[in-house]
Amino acid sequence: MKQATIELIKGLWKENPTFRMLIGMCAPLAITNMVFNGIMMGLATTFVLVLSGLVVSLIKNIVPHKVRIPVFVVIIATFVTVADYYIAAYYPDTHRVLGLYLPLIVVNCLILARIEAFASKMPVFKSFMDALGMGIGFTLALVIISSVREILGFGTWLGIKAMPASYQPMSIMIQPAGAFITLGLIIALINIISRKKTSGDSA
Repeated sequence: MKQATIELIKGLWKENPTFRMLIGMCAPLAITNMVFNGIMMGLATTFVLVLSGLVVSLIKNIVPHKVRIPVFVVIIATFVTVADYYIAAYYPDTHRVLGLYLPLIVVNCLILARIEAFASKMPVFKSFMDALGMGIGFTLALVIISSVREILGFGTWLGIKAMPASYQPMSIMIQPAGAFITLGLIIALINIISRKKTSGDSA
């Protein structure tokens, strides 16, 4: 149980896919101008990651090694299709905004990396915890980035006014450049915190 807990929490900080490992960066840079978009993309990715990881872990011993990647992609694509149709049916406006980035979850290197490096080699429960932790960490990163961009770019958070009436929105924050600026500043802050923590531990 302790090991499983470690697998869960590592994706939140130590091995956060966006802020620490810098993988699966299309979504964090492309669709994070509003918090709701970040939440939906994060949940969709987590859904695909967890269920794909479970299935791959269950069938890992019966899939021939030479065809494992095509099999993994088919499994991932199946769950991506489910997530895509669900969002299209219940959140059509968000689906239009997310657009091509939802189907692109199929080739998200975060999912492919965790499936190949972890789920295809580990027991079911560990695979579940790893996928859940990575999914939560990814969603958290999207929410943090989109919160900064929406507050500064629109003066709102989840559509609710978050800045005073006198605030002049920073239009650059809702543009692609705003995503790079926000991501860079957050990663710099995390690195500073990590270094201070390391220095404190060694002292």
